[in-house]
Amino acid sequence: MSTEGKVLTFPNIKQDRTDEIADSKASIVDITEKRQEIIQDERRSVRRTILTEFIGVHAVVPGHGLQKCALYDISVNGVAFDLSKKQGHFSAGEEVALRVYLNHKTYFTFVVSVRSSRFIKEEAVYRHGASVLKETANREALEHFIKFIETVSANLKTDHGDVIVSNLELT
Repeated sequence: MSTEGKVLTFPNIKQDRTDEIADSKASIVDITEKRQEIIQDERRSVRRTILTEFIGVHAVVPGHGLQKCALYDISVNGVAFDLSKKQGHFSAGEEVALRVYLNHKTYFTFVVSVRSSRFIKEEAVYRHGASVLKETANREALEHFIKFIETVSANLKTDHGDVIVSNLELT
C-alpha cells in the first residue's frame, strides 16, 4: 500500500505550547480565605445573633473562679464567648456552666460543651465555640431567651446621649 502523497506531517505542537506558556505571565489567586467563609456559612444551619457586650455572662474558670466573659453570638445550637488572655481558655470537650445575668443578682445557668478555642490576636481574647447540651436544666428557657434576643436585636438602637426633659416651662 503506497502512502506517497497521503501522509500528513504535523508541527510539534507541544514545543510551540511550551514556548507560549513560558512567555505568558499568570497570576496565582489564593482562594483559601473565601473558601473558608463559604464552608463556615454552610456549617451554620441556624441563625446567629451577634451579642458583643450586650448581655452579662459569666463562666467558672478553674483557678480564677467566676469570671465575666463576653458573649459573642448565640443560636439555638450554641454560643461563642470570649475570655481575655489573662483569664485563660477552655479546651475542646470541656463542659462549662455559663450564667446569664438578667440584673446584678438574678441569673439562669446552662451548660455548654466547648468545641473550639482560638486566640484572636487583634482583640487579645480566646474565642470559644460551644454547643448547648441538650440535657441542660434550662434548655427550654434558654430557647425562649434566644428567640427574645433575636427579636429584640433586630430593632436595637444606640443611645448617643439624647436627653429627654419633661415639665420644662418655656419662657
